[in-house]
Amino acid sequence: MLKNLSREIKHFQEQPHDFRILTLTNLIYALVLPVIDIFVAAYVMRNSNDPTKVVIYQLTIYTGIPLTFLLNGFLLSRFNIKTLYSAGMMLSGVSMLVMMSLKTLDLWGIASAGLIMGMSFGFYWANRDYLALAITNDKNRNYYYGLETFFYTIIAVVIPIAIGWFIEVYGDKRTVNGAYRIVTGVVFMVTVAASIVCFQGKFKNPTDKKFLYFKFHPYWKKLLGLATLKGLAQGYLVTAPAMLIMLLLGKEGALGTAQSVGAIVAAVLMYIIGRMARPEHRLVIFAGGLVFFFVASLFNGIMYNATGVIVFMMFLLLAKPLLDLAYFPIQFSVIDILSKKEKRNEFAYILNHEAGLYAGRFVGAGTFIFLAYYFSTEVALRYAIMIIALVQLLSVVVARVIIREGKEIIKSLQEETIQSEH
Repeated sequence: MLKNLSREIKHFQEQPHDFRILTLTNLIYALVLPVIDIFVAAYVMRNSNDPTKVVIYQLTIYTGIPLTFLLNGFLLSRFNIKTLYSAGMMLSGVSMLVMMSLKTLDLWGIASAGLIMGMSFGFYWANRDYLALAITNDKNRNYYYGLETFFYTIIAVVIPIAIGWFIEVYGDKRTVNGAYRIVTGVVFMVTVAASIVCFQGKFKNPTDKKFLYFKFHPYWKKLLGLATLKGLAQGYLVTAPAMLIMLLLGKEGALGTAQSVGAIVAAVLMYIIGRMARPEHRLVIFAGGLVFFFVASLFNGIMYNATGVIVFMMFLLLAKPLLDLAYFPIQFSVIDILSKKEKRNEFAYILNHEAGLYAGRFVGAGTFIFLAYYFSTEVALRYAIMIIALVQLLSVVVARVIIREGKEIIKSLQEETIQSEH
């Protein structure tokens, strides 16, 4: 076992310097992601007891993300990408400070905190996606995302348990909101540490300054369709687990424990898949993630109790990393192809891709609000995810078309290169 471990460490050390720095930066920042994704939603739920406020908070986040992607494109011509990337990480701590300072969780306060968090995600993901695209190639992207997913999933075991029980124990002795404030302070310190590591990289800004386009190759529209389908689930899944667990299990300690069930196995599995999988395996991996997601939704919808939530979380811990492990390399492969064909800045595609995600997120969150308003919160929590998971199965068909057409475009580009050389 030690021999295998040393071989994997050596393989990581053989990667380019910026590959290693970006991975380490994201690893440190990953320590705060469960707090942002789960416990902030739990804080809103605990202090308002209103699931629709949680979804509204999420919608303001989703509104801030594409606007900040656009702003980031303009700022890249004035600021170093490391500065913008670090700003995104640190803004997440600022957003939590704003949330914790609110005396009452009214809609304006929640919207303000959500918009700042959206800006944080916007700066973070816009620059992270560009850097991941720039420092990887089609051959090592599965490894890159497998490695990231491995660490993210391990962190998803430790952090939710530690924070969940800290909030519960500290809250019993003093105040729950006081525990949340301490967690917020720790989050801010972690974002500073991640920023310091980020500045050790030799990351470069895009050379082409133009990034705003409105007309794209028809091939790109297929990826936007896939992005919209992905956004459907994101619009619901970021806050639904917290709401389900707070309603059906009741406490943050249970929230952390449920998040951690099965995560160790999932982490090892993701690393092995990322290390061994080749580009031609991405469709199978993607389909597997969608099937796990659909099965998770069935357990939640049929059982809708504490056991159902735990089973839901177990399948989700497999579904989410499998989907990301396949989706990002597919997305980056399309950007690689079209940036060469259309001779455009890669960030132009990253920005436009966010529009597809936003459309899906808005529909996904809107589906929840519609069902909660016209029927009940239980109907929304029970059946919205089943509807979304069923629609998302169409992603397999879209992904298959994208991969097939990508091979055809690469072949035509190679033929054009040969002809121009002769």
